[in-house]
Amino acid sequence: MAKAPVLTPRAVDFPRWYQDLINKAELADNGPVRGTMVIRPYGYGLWERMQAEMDTRIKGAGAANAYFPLFIPQSYLTREAEHVEGFAPELAVVTHAGGKELEEPVVVRPTSETIVNDYFAKWVQSYRDLPLLINQWANVVRWELRPRVFLRTTEFLWQEGHTAHATYEDARDYAARIHREVYADFMENVLAMDVLAGRKTARERFAGAVNTLTLEGMMGDGKALQLATSHELGQNFAKAFHTQYLSKDGRQEYVWQTSWGSTTRMIGALVMMHGDDDGLRVPPRLAQIQAVVLAVKDDEAVLAKVREIGDRLTAAGIRVRVDDRTDTPFGRRAVDWELKGVPVRIEVGPRDLEAGTAMLARRIPGGKEPVALDALPALLPGILEADQALLLGQSRERRESRTVDVATVAEAVEAATAGGWARIPWAGLGEEGEAELAEHAVTVRCLVAADGSVPGEDGTPGDVAIVARAY
Repeated sequence: MAKAPVLTPRAVDFPRWYQDLINKAELADNGPVRGTMVIRPYGYGLWERMQAEMDTRIKGAGAANAYFPLFIPQSYLTREAEHVEGFAPELAVVTHAGGKELEEPVVVRPTSETIVNDYFAKWVQSYRDLPLLINQWANVVRWELRPRVFLRTTEFLWQEGHTAHATYEDARDYAARIHREVYADFMENVLAMDVLAGRKTARERFAGAVNTLTLEGMMGDGKALQLATSHELGQNFAKAFHTQYLSKDGRQEYVWQTSWGSTTRMIGALVMMHGDDDGLRVPPRLAQIQAVVLAVKDDEAVLAKVREIGDRLTAAGIRVRVDDRTDTPFGRRAVDWELKGVPVRIEVGPRDLEAGTAMLARRIPGGKEPVALDALPALLPGILEADQALLLGQSRERRESRTVDVATVAEAVEAATAGGWARIPWAGLGEEGEAELAEHAVTVRCLVAADGSVPGEDGTPGDVAIVARAY
């Protein structure tokens, strides 16, 4: 009899494959409260690497990390009408604490624009205090009706940036800088994800924003996933919270603001964009373990050699794990590392030792070949970079080959239903067409200019709508 596959094949049931992989690669478990998740050490290791790479880019853009409370007075959210309306269905509200009913209910943080503005109003007095650039790494709670691990959970981890500027132009340019230099750079150059940069329509815009910039990725099943957003808030929150500064001319002016965020959803995107029927494939620049050195058998010389190889590769700057657990069958360990998507496996047994070689297994392109032991430190960096580029190229080829140009709503729905994206002129689609798409569970993911760049304002002639079904 044929051996049952470790994972449900993607072509058979993509959602089941996703859940199988999350479980068997030991990324996360469902939490005890509906919609929550427990992130396991291997999954959290991915998040830590994402945090480190993102944090470096955020600080490079001039923002400093801070922390704001988890609990927000409910009255804060009511100050910006569009904001509270947008988040009201997702709010978790605390009405009792310490055995008593609270005088004012508090909201468990769904996002922090309101509480940040309360403090920005205290901290900003003069034009000399601007720009004020703050980021926080935190958890947030949004009560999801249809949760899915990493993609939509009631509680998730993220970073959220909040800034205040003296002028509209400065705020607009900073939101675009975060979009480009932090998010797009990280996703393409570390996550090896082909992402489409664009501008959200008014219907899809963040509640309380005047503009939302987005990065959209195509998953393995052709659906879209919003990966990060950067918002221009205009002066909406500044006016609600009286966040003002004294200008050089001696006038009281409202600040102009941005907010921007990315979440543990990126782990789900990593699975769905790069995973295959054998498990996860982790981009080498992201991987907390770039190479695992496996002892095939319980042999003293083999064990000594795999540990030596581990030390030499570590000294060469490669993130390595030595797997000398010979009390666990070799085949099982190899499958486990394949499921986890470690880019390179170096397998050493007694025969390999005699030949002065190791079996090199590459997870991303697949395949095995014997390699001289002494060549490994010099060989691996180039292999890892080649595999990083291969993942990015594969994700780009998928998006380009599965995106079609259409002229009507019906054609756009057909393309999205078939597991792809559609490009349609925004002038011909408009808000009415967007509403019609929504009736078929299809959305405008973003608008791009005719040359593929991000539109600078709403209603730019020649804008093209990117249409898809989405997670």
